[in-house]
Amino acid sequence: MPYIVDFKNVSTVGLESSPVAEAAAGLRANEARYYKNKYDHDFTVSPAEELPEVVDRVSRILKEERDIVIKSRPLEATAFQVEDLQMAYVFYESGLSINVMYSTGEGKRAVGFKLADGMDVPEELDSKFKFARQKSKLAGTIRGSYFVIKGEY
Repeated sequence: MPYIVDFKNVSTVGLESSPVAEAAAGLRANEARYYKNKYDHDFTVSPAEELPEVVDRVSRILKEERDIVIKSRPLEATAFQVEDLQMAYVFYESGLSINVMYSTGEGKRAVGFKLADGMDVPEELDSKFKFARQKSKLAGTIRGSYFVIKGEY
């Protein structure tokens, strides 16, 4: 069942099985606030098993672009379009959030990784990326990284 993420009253709904559920909920709320403020878009997530095509697309891009297979279980997913950007998000049990930003024109195409406060860098990403830190009132310290998508998806 879809859930509109509330960034004013942060909730762990859908993320309860994560060992860093509170931080992951803050990370998800941080994304919701960004899309509401920038695009007036309500960030809505669904259980990952309800959106297998989103999880499969993100997994395919990771595998084909960088030979990455995420070991953590996907908990939630969403896909939407704002302006000319097709967005896809998957939130994992470990506290990892992956987004795919894919411009419908000649613009940006990238995969972004964000780690919830308190989680270790997953071993499948550890040797491949350096993570920058950013502070968030909702999520504490967010560590993030990204790569540019070269293929067509």
